[in-house]
Amino acid sequence: MPFLVLVGFSRPMSAAMLPQVPLDFDSVSVSLITCYPGPEIYKLYGHTALRVRYGERDVMFNYGVFDFDSPNFMYRFVTGEAIYILAGYDFDMALDEYRREHTRVVEQHLNLSEAAARSLMKRLLINAQPQNRGYCYNYIYDNCSTRARNIVESVLGSISYGERTDSLRTFRDVMHHFNSSYAWQQFGIDLALGRDLDVTMNDRDIQFAPIYLMKAFAGATYVDAQGERHPLVSHTDIILDGPETGSLLPPTPVYLQPLFFAILLFLLALAVTLHDMRHKSISRVFDTVLYALFGIAGLLVYFLIFVSQHAATSPNYVGLWITPLYFVQMVLLWVKRSWRFLYFYQMINFALLLVLIICGWCMPQQWNVAFYPLMATLALRQFNFLFFIRRYA
Repeated sequence: MPFLVLVGFSRPMSAAMLPQVPLDFDSVSVSLITCYPGPEIYKLYGHTALRVRYGERDVMFNYGVFDFDSPNFMYRFVTGEAIYILAGYDFDMALDEYRREHTRVVEQHLNLSEAAARSLMKRLLINAQPQNRGYCYNYIYDNCSTRARNIVESVLGSISYGERTDSLRTFRDVMHHFNSSYAWQQFGIDLALGRDLDVTMNDRDIQFAPIYLMKAFAGATYVDAQGERHPLVSHTDIILDGPETGSLLPPTPVYLQPLFFAILLFLLALAVTLHDMRHKSISRVFDTVLYALFGIAGLLVYFLIFVSQHAATSPNYVGLWITPLYFVQMVLLWVKRSWRFLYFYQMINFALLLVLIICGWCMPQQWNVAFYPLMATLALRQFNFLFFIRRYA
């Protein structure tokens, strides 16, 4: 999921441990495994895998495996170039972590013919070979959930998923749903991911989230080679019991949420501004620290906009008010000869911030509520500078 590490269950089976194809066995069964959200950040969206039983083997095929020690992994992850792999695990070992955390795990037994089940298993085994197993991970369109769905579809052809009953409209709605107890995670997503996260999803798009793929499979049907329609899932088992909301941590307390700190920053800026107006001064140290913080955030936002290949990082309207140009304002504050130029620059920026504060709710990109006191903080300090130049300079 977005900007989060999806870890494997345990040590993956080596290529030597996976049988070569064609295989000689009596029967094969395939299930979709859905692991509900867990307490860590990287588990907030749950996980999807495929369970295959054939002969004496019981293997979980997981598309969410990566090598954290691979060269430049973090840089490649941020830029959207991280390579994830398909790996096979002993199924019982794979559940150990979920047992410890009392996380709910659901198994949906796929209603496949013997030929279809064999075909699906063979494709998984072939794709898990070292030369085939890697893919460029995309947290919305190409992840552990969509890969599992796609390989099932590659065997069965078109699958009818039925109508959704949820009220979630956009990718951001889904992410907010799963991040509802994690205010800082939600803030980070809203900061880093732009307009494309607010496009309206179709019934297929929402399946990037494992829980919603599970729900889609529950009501899905397909037509076999003889033209007969069958339910995709024959029956469902709860392998590990746990809360239906997942084994999440308690919600972030109000006094530790981004909105609380944003309001505190605004109140601090208001106090400094009143002090400046009373003493006919400019608190350049305060503004320097403020602009430095927003400049650093601007570097991150602009890196994601212009460098990262991740979905939904560009366009990002947050870049209208969080920019690296705050470093310019930070420096020019200390160069009085530049104040005339800075005056006009601050005037333009102040007007832009006012427009964004007033009209932010009607933009095509949903903003985090904590953004508004942050924009107000910047606008207040820029108004203070404009007021000082007009009255005293």
